[in-house]
Amino acid sequence: MLEKFAQIEKRFLELETLLSRKEIIADKAQYQKLAKEYADLTPRVNIYRAYQSVVRQKEDLEKLLEDKHDKEFEALARAEKEDLQKKQEELFRQMDDLLNPQTQDDNKNLIIEIRAGTGGEEASLFAGDLYRMYVKYADRQGWKVEVMSSNASGTGGFKEVIFSIKGKGAAKRLKWESGAHRVQRVPSTEASGRIHTSAATVAVLFEPEEVEVKIDPSDLIIDVYRSSGPGGQSVNTTESAIRLTHKPTGIVVTCQDERSQLKNRLKAMRVLRARLLDHQIQQNFEKTSQDRKAKIGTGDRSEKIRTYNFSDRRVTDHRIGFTSHQLINILDGNLDELTEALIQAEKQEALK
Repeated sequence: MLEKFAQIEKRFLELETLLSRKEIIADKAQYQKLAKEYADLTPRVNIYRAYQSVVRQKEDLEKLLEDKHDKEFEALARAEKEDLQKKQEELFRQMDDLLNPQTQDDNKNLIIEIRAGTGGEEASLFAGDLYRMYVKYADRQGWKVEVMSSNASGTGGFKEVIFSIKGKGAAKRLKWESGAHRVQRVPSTEASGRIHTSAATVAVLFEPEEVEVKIDPSDLIIDVYRSSGPGGQSVNTTESAIRLTHKPTGIVVTCQDERSQLKNRLKAMRVLRARLLDHQIQQNFEKTSQDRKAKIGTGDRSEKIRTYNFSDRRVTDHRIGFTSHQLINILDGNLDELTEALIQAEKQEALK
């Protein structure tokens, strides 16, 4: 691993030289590409250099202790050596994490798509409940939420809502939310008090950088049209809504929340890149016939992963057999108990 970091530092120094050259600065596209690579390598180089510094300090102390000193000095030196040893081990762990693709995925930004399933208006209300649950959880974690696209129902829920979550650890805690979520409760419109079962599907996608997923403009069909709200209510009198169709895959993305056509197009492109990355991941799994990294779930969006039962105030995650009777707290964004159970299940599966 140390050899790998030495190579990274070598490349980092090469980039420093390249970024100072006039011909590189003059070439905007090349400069941005190299600057991004430089920025990506900076955290790794900083930790590697900190590790080297600690190793040198420890070696100097060991040489110093080879000579005779009074007992008080030796005790202080040995205590400092122990502290340095702990720092060295911690920095080594951080370096290992930086080279671990799974750890890198855990810190990626996400795009989450929630769609109402079976259950009519009650399903759209439940989709809205799930959206607010994730937003409240993100707020508690200090993550940033941005709505990308939404299709509200007339009763205050969502037929579909797509939003991004940015923040350290967001993917680690939310990546297992993909699948069918089911709710069992008495709808407000149910006069007889009969419990209904409704569902909503959640898709969690890693949001790639623009350079990670390149889209050929000739592969796109771009349609513009006027935005409209629930029931045909006008949102905009200009053609600001965007529909992107990716011809090779047939993936379609629409965005109409912004009044600016340009902003809608930029958001639609972000969603399209995330779906294309997810499409590539799914194809790779199919080709190699491999399971997911952990067998908590297959990742199939039709797979029933969780039930929210209001009469028992119970939330059950069917993949790991986890049950909590804190339903109201969970829907209020207190997801740590649930996400921690999923993280631990992933770790246990990895050890098998």
